[in-house]
This record gives sequence, C-alpha cells and structure tokens, in this order.
Amino acid sequence: MKASRKTRSLKRARIHERVRKKVNGTTVRPRLTVSFTGQHIYAQIIDDSTGKTLASVHTTEKALAGKKILPNVKGATEVGSLLAERAKGKKIEAVVFDRGGLQYHGKVKALADAAREGGLNF
Repeated sequence: MKASRKTRSLKRARIHERVRKKVNGTTVRPRLTVSFTGQHIYAQIIDDSTGKTLASVHTTEKALAGKKILPNVKGATEVGSLLAERAKGKKIEAVVFDRGGLQYHGKVKALADAAREGGLNF
C-alpha cells in the first residue's frame, strides 16, 4: 500500500468535516447524528447552539440490552423508530440529518426511514 493512499477512516473523517460545515443543529431544527461500530448503533439529536444532546438512543443502554439488537438494517430500523418516539416525547418534530460521513445506504438509510415513519421531518 502506498504511503500517499488515504485510509478508509481518514477519508470518512474528511467527508464528515465537509458535511458538518453545512449541517448545523439549531433550537428549531436540531441535528440527528448516527454512528455505528462493529457491535453497536448510536443515534442522538443535538442542539448545536447550546451544545446539548436532546434525545439519544444506543444499543448499549439498559432498556435495549435484553433485546440483543445487532448493528444491521433491522437493528437500525428499531433504533430509528425508538429515537423518533423519544423525540416526539420532547416535542421535537423537525431535524437536520447528519450521516456522519457514511454513505446514505443500508443501515443509515434504514435508520433515517424509520425515524421519518415515526414522525420526524427531515
């Protein structure tokens, strides 16, 4: 492998920086961000003007630990729908989607579609 060739994580970091220049969460439309590891799914709604997380769902929390949610399309769908429920409980209806430098495909798309079906607008 050549030294000039970028690794996958560096490429993703550059894409994420480029996306974050354009996507900012406000009080009216907070930012919905997604993150995936090999074993877990994380999604949160952030108000960037105050720097606070308004709602979050992750597969490591106790409420979801017994369900054994895998980091696949089915698991992303469950996390997206649960995040939409929690957002509705806090009266959040519209968000800006931050895909975190990931392609809008597969797990990312499934989570976004489930959140839309749950009532979030973006």
